[in-house]
Amino acid sequence: MTIRLGDQAPDFEQDSSLGKIKFHEWAGDSWVILFSHPADFTPVCTTELGLTAKLKPEFDKRNVKAIALSVDPADKHNTWIKDIEETQKTVVGFPIIADEDKKVSNLYDMIHPNQSATATVRSLFVIDPKKIVRLMITYPMSTGRNFDEVLRVVDALQLTDAYTVATPGNWKDGDDVIIPMTVQDPEVIKAKYPKGVTSPRPYLRITPQPNK
Repeated sequence: MTIRLGDQAPDFEQDSSLGKIKFHEWAGDSWVILFSHPADFTPVCTTELGLTAKLKPEFDKRNVKAIALSVDPADKHNTWIKDIEETQKTVVGFPIIADEDKKVSNLYDMIHPNQSATATVRSLFVIDPKKIVRLMITYPMSTGRNFDEVLRVVDALQLTDAYTVATPGNWKDGDDVIIPMTVQDPEVIKAKYPKGVTSPRPYLRITPQPNK
């Protein structure tokens, strides 16, 4: 199955380290970061899950829930979690989906046969409260994800949902933003962007972040 930005995130019911998960019901009205791991008891995955656990306060600020996935069973997940917590000095409070039958992996196209016929690559999906897929990032098995980037893109998505702006390259919370090309009326621009506009080119209009 191919998933594209703007698609409804497929619902599923699957076992996890915290019991049975009905995905849409579990997500509720939160944003969700759903991310896969090739296997339990692997070194890169151990560091990634530790980082995710440590970021819980930042996720909470943004109304984000994290949920991981591996093709190993739930009892193995729970044994692995003890290792993660001990080696990464944190508490894993989010579920890890036990995708033994690869139902979810196939739903979300997480198995790339040229990498592995059975294990998932490092897929990551950002899903909004309406269950719409808003962002996808895929890393190879050998490369750990940058979770600062995950937070940055969530900030950008939430900002651009709330205000008529776009974010420039390397933007981070607090930086100037861009006025989209769809906004052309001078009076609308004046009303929407009261902090002022800098226009180095007619198509490049910069304004301070509106909620700062």
